[in-house]
Amino acid sequence: MSAVAALSSVRVVRRRQTAARTALPEIRPAAAADAAAIHALIGDHLAEGHLLPRQLEEIATHAHRFVVAVDGGRVVACADLAPLDRKVAEVRSLVVSAEARSCGTGRRLIDELVRRATVAGFDRLCAFTHAPGYFVQQGFSIVPHVWMPEKIETDCRTCSQFRTCGQYAVMLSLARTRQSCVPLGSLHG
Repeated sequence: MSAVAALSSVRVVRRRQTAARTALPEIRPAAAADAAAIHALIGDHLAEGHLLPRQLEEIATHAHRFVVAVDGGRVVACADLAPLDRKVAEVRSLVVSAEARSCGTGRRLIDELVRRATVAGFDRLCAFTHAPGYFVQQGFSIVPHVWMPEKIETDCRTCSQFRTCGQYAVMLSLARTRQSCVPLGSLHG
């Protein structure tokens, strides 16, 4: 093999390796079979101090609310769309593993949750976070906690970190699409 052919072969291999590394993880709805991987991912990131623990049984029960990013058959990121009431849903347990960061995986998960929340007819999407700047970059606004009474009543009052967690409340108003609106005629029997 000539030096030119060998160099060309090395370049092709390097391009394939680079393409494999830069391929974006697949974003898909989670299934009950993903519950253990989601639980492990959340557990692996609890030490960062930005997440609350989740029970495996709860994740399995609500797996249909999660979206996951999968790379090479492995769950590398997740997020939960949790309804707080008929008008407000919350982004919960947004976790992106270290190897899947900085390539837009978190943004893609949030985009999918925004799409799902809009189609489901929610008016607002909120999150409680230690990194409000990340959400602000995606169109959320920092709001006073009292603007999220649904979250406070649903979760905060019973949390061991109530009033001491240091999280910021962020909110995104959702534009309703025609598809997500119930026709008025169907409301009147």
